[in-house]
Amino acid sequence: QVQLVESGGGLVQPGGSLRLSCAATGRIFSLNVMGWYRQAPGKERELVATITGGGRTRYADSAKGRFAISRDNAKNTVHLQMNSLKPEDTAVYYCNADLSFYELGPNYRYWGQGTQVTVPQ
Repeated sequence: QVQLVESGGGLVQPGGSLRLSCAATGRIFSLNVMGWYRQAPGKERELVATITGGGRTRYADSAKGRFAISRDNAKNTVHLQMNSLKPEDTAVYYCNADLSFYELGPNYRYWGQGTQVTVPQ
């Protein structure tokens, strides 16, 4: 059974930093695009950043210059380094991954359970 397990959320003061991590476990053939999304209270879930297996990254405008996504393919993990955090970054952060179970198999998208990031006013 595939699971994405997130860690690293918490409470941080404005201007501070947090590093989120997400580990994919289970019988996975390949992890393709991995990413981070977030959902603030009363708002829809939104993209934060994604990274391909080859390391190509994409960021939401709100994350550019402050956040950095990275991955360790050997460990099936993805990280999100968040710097210069603002109160508007407060949200539940979700990891996701598009993965396949065999060579040339279809991709399936999995989500983590979410980790809370709180940046007080």
